[in-house]
Amino acid sequence: MKGTAARMGVMKRVSLVFKAKANKALDKMEDPRETLDYSYQRQLELLTKVRRGVADVATSRKRVELQMNQLQQQANKLEDQARKALGMGREDLARAALERKASAQGQLNDLQVQYAQLQAEEEKLTVASQRLQAKVDAFRTRKETIKATYTAAEAQTRINEAFTGISEEMGDVGMAIQRAEDKTAQMQARAGAIDELMASGALDDAVGGQRDDIQNELDMMSASSDVERELSRLKGEITAGTPKQLEGGANGNSQAAPPAAQSQGQGQGQGQATQAQPTQQAQPAGIPASERPAEPQDREGS
Repeated sequence: MKGTAARMGVMKRVSLVFKAKANKALDKMEDPRETLDYSYQRQLELLTKVRRGVADVATSRKRVELQMNQLQQQANKLEDQARKALGMGREDLARAALERKASAQGQLNDLQVQYAQLQAEEEKLTVASQRLQAKVDAFRTRKETIKATYTAAEAQTRINEAFTGISEEMGDVGMAIQRAEDKTAQMQARAGAIDELMASGALDDAVGGQRDDIQNELDMMSASSDVERELSRLKGEITAGTPKQLEGGANGNSQAAPPAAQSQGQGQGQGQATQAQPTQQAQPAGIPASERPAEPQDREGS
């Protein structure tokens, strides 16, 4: 008994798990638009059946009506026959005709009851068909509105997922871009490393031939000497242009001196032995002291 109960418990759990899995799979596969279309199709089928029922009831009512007309005609005919038989003195024939008329009248009464029932049923089905038609029309309008809303929401969701990059397609694209950027960075790093190794001489140029360390050192010294030579030339040009500017400024100052100062200087210069005193040249600004030209040493009187 315990083993049977345990097996039944296991089977129930397995059945529950399968039902849960199936429900999840069906929920994932279900499309509300398809479900609405299927429901609308079922309602149309039901409406068609109701209309077919109304038509069948109307057909039966029409058949009963035709039978009632035939029985009424037959009853009228039998009455005429009974009247003629009485006129001819045949009471027995008249009685037989009236008996047949009574039977036809009984059938006619039964048909009238059936006719009334069928007519009431037809009216009821007609009202139900009209109500169902109104519900189907309202459902169709609601269905189309829901489908349009769902489609718009689905499109908006896909657009937002594309913008945020969480969709499967955009996720694959983002991963591809990331891999391309990583490979590009790796290739750039490799190219830079090879350039540095070639510049340091660690790697040889297979096309241009091998270069040794001594040749590399000589090339670097040659480039450095060229730079120093060019720098010396520029310094010489700057130094050569500075005395000319100072000489031009001194001449201008002597020409602008007042006449009184010139006459006083001439009087003091007479009767004394003039000694040549060297003048210090003004050094151009912006040149370091170590790079300025050497000043001439003072000479004592000859």
